[in-house]
Amino acid sequence: MGLRARLFVLLQYVLPQHGLSWLVNKVTRMTFPPLKNFLIRLAIRGFGVDMSQAAEPEPTRYTTFNHFFTRPLKADARPLGDADSLLCPADGAISQLGPIRDGTLVQAKGHTYTVSDFITPASGDAAVFADGSFVTVYLSPRDYHRVHMPWAGTLRRSVYVPGKLFSVSPTTTAAIPRLFARNERLITRFECDFGPMIVALVGAVCVSSMSTVWEGVVAPGRRLRPADHQGPALGAGEEMGRFNMGSTVIVLLPPGAVSWHKDLTPGASVRMGQALADTLHQAPETPPEQTQS
Repeated sequence: MGLRARLFVLLQYVLPQHGLSWLVNKVTRMTFPPLKNFLIRLAIRGFGVDMSQAAEPEPTRYTTFNHFFTRPLKADARPLGDADSLLCPADGAISQLGPIRDGTLVQAKGHTYTVSDFITPASGDAAVFADGSFVTVYLSPRDYHRVHMPWAGTLRRSVYVPGKLFSVSPTTTAAIPRLFARNERLITRFECDFGPMIVALVGAVCVSSMSTVWEGVVAPGRRLRPADHQGPALGAGEEMGRFNMGSTVIVLLPPGAVSWHKDLTPGASVRMGQALADTLHQAPETPPEQTQS
């Protein structure tokens, strides 16, 4: 790791992470035209945002920077993969994917974390996913920032887990141990025809909040109690949430649920709706979910 990268990682430990996110939240929701138009144009140029795919391609028509950042796409911009495929939940790049071995996931080369630390006891029984599989998708600032269902499922539980707000860039995931199990995150658990599925939205520095279609905004510091649900039921490819600024999505699956496509490797660019794996359509026998009272 070079000097600049080491300094960037060191800075993560001393920055007022939640204070920065609070400030970003305020600035990105300002409606003052000169400011919001300047920020939008700066982002488009600086990150190479492709506005031709946006439902509204004219930058000045967005009321705030966050309105631009969470922009919808044209209806045909993201065709969905085959009906038997697990879909990519977001635009971005594959950070890691593959098997979960003895309850342990790969964060980056040389770094791992555990299912039990990541989803926490309040989110459900980690044993269900201990020998399953996972995929981690990193969203860069230029990407589309809405998160969609990888497979059809019915929401059973959602839990907001407070935590740190380290950057989730490749540089920091390669340097900071257990980063995904330390950052704040929203854990959502769905029941699918192959068994349970976790779709987790992981926060990061300057991510001003996350949202879901059933609960609305989940802001940094908002300590939501674990909530059991009897819905909604969402189809494959339907929007389930979004990042108000960018971050990472992690999907956990039970044993025997999917077979990953062989051409997917860490660093590969992906788009929402792209086929990532073939589903096996059989619900494995799993231990009963244990919940906290």
